[in-house]
Amino acid sequence: MAQKAKLQETLIFEPNQLKFMKQKILFLFSFILVSTLSLTAQNPLQVSVTITNPSNEINDGIIDLNVVGGQAPYTYHWDIASVALTESRASGITEGAEFTVTVKDANGLETTLTQLFPSTSIEETLNSKFIPIVNAFAGVFFWDPLDFMGIRDPKIYAEQASVIANQNLIDKTEKAVLKEWFVKKGKKVAEGDMLGVVQFSGNIFDTLYAADAGTFSPQYKAEDILVSNTLEEVQVGPRDLAFIKFPQPKVVLNPNGTPQTQGVPIIVLWLVLGALFFTIRMGFINFRGVRHAIELVAGKFDNPDDKGEVSHFQALTTALSATVGLGNIAGVAVAITLGGPGATFWMVIAGLIGMASKFVECTLGVKYRKINEKGEVSGGPMYYLSAALEKQNKKVLGKVLAFIFTVLCIGASFGGGNMFQANQAFAQLSNKIPALQGNGVWFGIVLAILVGIVIIGGIKSIAKVTDKIVPFMCGIYVLFALIIIGMNFTFIDDVFMEIINGAFSPSALKGGVVGVLIVGFQRAAFSNEAGVGSASIAHSASKTDEPVSEGIVSLLEPFVDTVLVCTMTALVLVFTGFADGASGLTGSELTSAAFSSVFPWFSWVLVVAIFLFAFSTMISWSYYGLKAWGYLFGDSKIATSAYKVIFLFFIVVGSSVGLGAVLDFSDLMVLGMAFPNILG
Repeated sequence: MAQKAKLQETLIFEPNQLKFMKQKILFLFSFILVSTLSLTAQNPLQVSVTITNPSNEINDGIIDLNVVGGQAPYTYHWDIASVALTESRASGITEGAEFTVTVKDANGLETTLTQLFPSTSIEETLNSKFIPIVNAFAGVFFWDPLDFMGIRDPKIYAEQASVIANQNLIDKTEKAVLKEWFVKKGKKVAEGDMLGVVQFSGNIFDTLYAADAGTFSPQYKAEDILVSNTLEEVQVGPRDLAFIKFPQPKVVLNPNGTPQTQGVPIIVLWLVLGALFFTIRMGFINFRGVRHAIELVAGKFDNPDDKGEVSHFQALTTALSATVGLGNIAGVAVAITLGGPGATFWMVIAGLIGMASKFVECTLGVKYRKINEKGEVSGGPMYYLSAALEKQNKKVLGKVLAFIFTVLCIGASFGGGNMFQANQAFAQLSNKIPALQGNGVWFGIVLAILVGIVIIGGIKSIAKVTDKIVPFMCGIYVLFALIIIGMNFTFIDDVFMEIINGAFSPSALKGGVVGVLIVGFQRAAFSNEAGVGSASIAHSASKTDEPVSEGIVSLLEPFVDTVLVCTMTALVLVFTGFADGASGLTGSELTSAAFSSVFPWFSWVLVVAIFLFAFSTMISWSYYGLKAWGYLFGDSKIATSAYKVIFLFFIVVGSSVGLGAVLDFSDLMVLGMAFPNILG
């Protein structure tokens, strides 16, 4: 009974106690809320902006944020992927475009600022106006249908983190030895744990730390030699001394905190599916026809009485001059930087199946070409799309596809085939010869005069130049690549294993197999232009009465451009240790650094090569654009002269200013040509 009475007493008094406790909690909560609001009112988060535009050049704007109030530390969520969350300064801003940044303090208080970065020059204004156009085209050509259908997650995941030695010390030392691991294989480590130590020449030590938490997996043993003056153990693939394997894959983030992605662009799918269809439909002509192609190029079946303007060999070198160049020198470096050595394998596959696309379009180019009373030839996709589809009672479709192709081809000739080439040639030369800097207009005028001398003579004049420049520069480039490959030939097995493993078992950091495949195919498409249709314009001028024979000759283009030259570039990058991306370089700079690491003077050779490749590309694309122009406006002297004047003017423009988005837009137009061409 006593226990029961006590329980009843508790039940009687508990509601009052609970009411009193609720009042205390409510009062405390109100006090904290009022204090917080009062503190916020007294110390609000305010952000002001300081904008700096150091020159009239594009994309060199600087933004500094000044934050007052709130509670430090702050985080800065920029809409620019390359700017870290901890950075209050952003550089490389596009003038004339809007930027957005969200600033958060330690208490979660945030404010968002959207502002226009003012432009101060014509170049900056033009660049900013083209950005929405470029984004619109990119949204079409690089739209990812697999992500849209939920078939594939485009986010990039990392399965492990690398443990690497200090790159600067590795590059400068005569000898490096892994002295000791502090952690045993299979042990769990936390972020910041000491893992081991590397000893360099001169008793310099570098302590290795864990950048992430996970399971420790060493790749080298204590006392292993990493680098010596006679032996380089660390030269194939990334210089990974160990890995830290995550319990679960992690999404790889950009510096600004957004996920990194590797989509499957519809334009790449279109080019690949087209190439596979043509390969099967033509009975694997890309493999069966190579021997005959070599015989044709050698002149074994040449007949001087055949209709046309140039020989098989000259048609081949003219088409090659428009593709061999920056795509091989810079494009391969970009592919390996993004996809690792495994991207090389898929570039080769893309080149091999792309041979069938070239065969089809160049055969049709000759079959449906037009020859005027002067013996001048006009051919290419705009002619066979309209003429051949009309025979299939698809006249309207043929005219529409031909018109779309023609407009894209003209735009591409002014941009990617002209301004981009002039811009890169000047950039490379002025980098090696500082006296040229700031004199882009004069460089452009001289270059325009040189190009004008060649293109005034038409396809025959162009062919006479390209059939000398292209074999010579390809020969020089391939020769030195072979020398480097020969110097490292004992490691050839390791290199090919690295490429194969990278193609089929790549790190998730590279986007997995699909990611590496897409990078390889995309760079190959930019390089050899198989399926784009541009080469058929040059091949249609060939002296032949057999359209298929010229199609056979064109098989060699993707083979030389992608299978041969691109593969050699990739091997040089891997052999010289520049395939891991640790140098921070990309594009032509990375390729130049790789060759120069063996031949210090080769950077000058590469500068000359880039200039000559750019020159030959411009004169070839002038012919492509002229034929597209003639299809729309006729072949009168006035129309022809107008195009050539405009083309030469754009050389000066491309050399003197950086047109950024304009050039990106032009490159997109090159790829865009593949849509009407392959469909037709």
